[in-house]
Amino acid sequence: MKATLPTPHLRSFPSPTPLSFKLSFAFPETRRKSLSISSTPKGTPSPSLAYVPLRVSASSQAASAPTVNLTVIPTEMKAWVYGEYGGVDVLKLDEKVSVPEVKEDEVLIKVAAAALNPVDAKRRQGKFKATDSPLPTVPGYDVAGVVVKVGSQVKELKEGDEVYGNINEKALEGPRQFGSLAQYTAVEEKLLALKPKNLDFAQAAGLPLAIETAYEGLERTGFSSGKSILVLNGSGGVGSLVIQLAKQVFGASKVAATSSTGKLELLKSLGADLAIDYTKENFEDLPEKFDVVFDAIGQCDRAVKAVKEGGSVVALTGAVTPPGFRFVVTSKGEVLKKLNPYLESGKVKPVVDPRGPFPFTQVDEAFSYIETNRATGKVVIHPIP
Repeated sequence: MKATLPTPHLRSFPSPTPLSFKLSFAFPETRRKSLSISSTPKGTPSPSLAYVPLRVSASSQAASAPTVNLTVIPTEMKAWVYGEYGGVDVLKLDEKVSVPEVKEDEVLIKVAAAALNPVDAKRRQGKFKATDSPLPTVPGYDVAGVVVKVGSQVKELKEGDEVYGNINEKALEGPRQFGSLAQYTAVEEKLLALKPKNLDFAQAAGLPLAIETAYEGLERTGFSSGKSILVLNGSGGVGSLVIQLAKQVFGASKVAATSSTGKLELLKSLGADLAIDYTKENFEDLPEKFDVVFDAIGQCDRAVKAVKEGGSVVALTGAVTPPGFRFVVTSKGEVLKKLNPYLESGKVKPVVDPRGPFPFTQVDEAFSYIETNRATGKVVIHPIP
């Protein structure tokens, strides 16, 4: 039986009302760190599995700066771990994982929020075990949190900075053994950027890998002002950002995107000029062809029929049909820094799936959900205590 998900809708965040957030972290008395982080708007219910309105959000004012009183960083932390490849059942919440050591060019982050990506599931399933880091693994690519320790060669970031990023420079080549689904994670400074001031940690955590993939894919096609683009799965984590970047950053002349019936209004709100219901029409049968087709769902054989002669087709997943091409994103803090002004101005907005955020204790349920391929925007884990 196919599950019926509630129709996501947009919730506006009035400007200029400032947001007030509070999240506290507690550790055993013998190695306590006092750390207070702003993260959840005042009056907002605690995260649960109940559906909430889809958040496509941008505020004009930042939350107040967190108070960070650093004493002793614990030697052990809570983290999700798997010691063998397999299904969701291999994931275990371990309360005695060693806090990662920090190298000279790295910072240690107290994680406030993380997000899941399809690559997290593929990695856990052993799809690229030949190039993976050794087991056991703490999964997680996307992170948002507070810097609590800096390496000797770190040049810009300092303790107390609120940051976000994709912690794996190469997604499929030796990703970190200790990822972001933990209370702490160590990350190279060059992969991070300061968190946009108007976004909370949950919103920021859902951006890095997806927005870097969207941006790099558009760059690789040579996309530029005046060109047209068709985005397949425009309501997904990457697709929702491709629509916005194509329109707001690259200056697209026309953006078309596909989704199911219930998500067409979301596509339009993100900037799509043409929202195509894939349950009712075949995009490849449209008389209009596009300069670029960005396939974020795995339909490259059909995508190549919708591109203009000499155009480009980006294929993120599934079999690649010429002239389509695939790439593996490279994490770069510089890309996030470049896009921060668009995020802070509200021109580009994070999309958080209405079923989340999932609490840290339900990461396994979040994995099960993302593997249904029905998520809208990003599946976020928050709060991480």
